[in-house]
Amino acid sequence: MKKEHAELRRRPLLTPIWLAALIAIVLLAVLAVFVASMTTTTVVLVRHAEKELGTIEDPPLTEAGDQRAQALARTFGDREGAGRIAGIVVSDTRRSQRTAAPLAARLGIQPAVIGASDYDAIIGHIRRDFRGRTVLVVGHSNTIPELARRLSRQPDIPEIPDAEYGTVYVVTVPTLGRPSLLRMNYGS
Repeated sequence: MKKEHAELRRRPLLTPIWLAALIAIVLLAVLAVFVASMTTTTVVLVRHAEKELGTIEDPPLTEAGDQRAQALARTFGDREGAGRIAGIVVSDTRRSQRTAAPLAARLGIQPAVIGASDYDAIIGHIRRDFRGRTVLVVGHSNTIPELARRLSRQPDIPEIPDAEYGTVYVVTVPTLGRPSLLRMNYGS
């Protein structure tokens, strides 16, 4: 009888230890899954290339614009390796689609067409379909800075002047932490 009574006393003493160990294992597994799922999405933002000036609403690219589109394809057209462009988003204008066309052809990517000022749709598409990868967005002088502001959470990004076509914003958006922004130029 004493032996049975001693065994009963030991079991309740071990229960909190086993329960704590089980909780610790579950928490470590959840933490490991969370850390493994952390990524950084890179968004490259460019304005469409030089357009024909005139009276039509959706003008085509100039010869200089076609050359800039080729420069964009050379600059970002690596088919393999780190930083490879995994997706392209363009506005519903001919000039943005033509700017992205040489790069899309080089990479074998069909660009997603989303209205240039539909910021929520563009950002949602990037987060949903390109999480942890690199995506290029071709927009306009007024929409590219606004996308850069929203993605980077930096309010002081200036508009792109009408005569400037080579501005590139590279926004890195980590799962945890603050996004970063790099501004540079391509082509000439």
